[in-house]
Amino acid sequence: MIKKNKETLKIVIKNYPLSSHNLARKSASAALAADTMGKFWEVHEILYKNIKQMGGRLALDIASDLGLDPNEFEKKMNSSEIQNRVNRDIEDARKAGVNGTPTLFINGRLIRDRSIIGIQNVIDSLLEGKQ
Repeated sequence: MIKKNKETLKIVIKNYPLSSHNLARKSASAALAADTMGKFWEVHEILYKNIKQMGGRLALDIASDLGLDPNEFEKKMNSSEIQNRVNRDIEDARKAGVNGTPTLFINGRLIRDRSIIGIQNVIDSLLEGKQ
């Protein structure tokens, strides 16, 4: 789907760490810190594969495994810049009526059918000017 729409699709990921998951905020911070070091997707994928252990030490181990300096990574994770970004994402999600994750919007429209076909149908309709 991404390859098919590479000229028209822009993906924006925002964080909405749920308070019911005590490591979600650390995981969001880890992914954002990794983004500043060019490794967002790698860290994102590893964190999701280890969802029951997300955050804390795992994030630092991942950083080290990916060749990132763990001290710099931890410093970035805990920086006011990263924490403010997580806070802004949470506020944006609340304003948009998000109450769980994952939540998907296309051009500001909440998408309920998150199947590849459902998402592609919405994209096609938008590109054809039908929505």
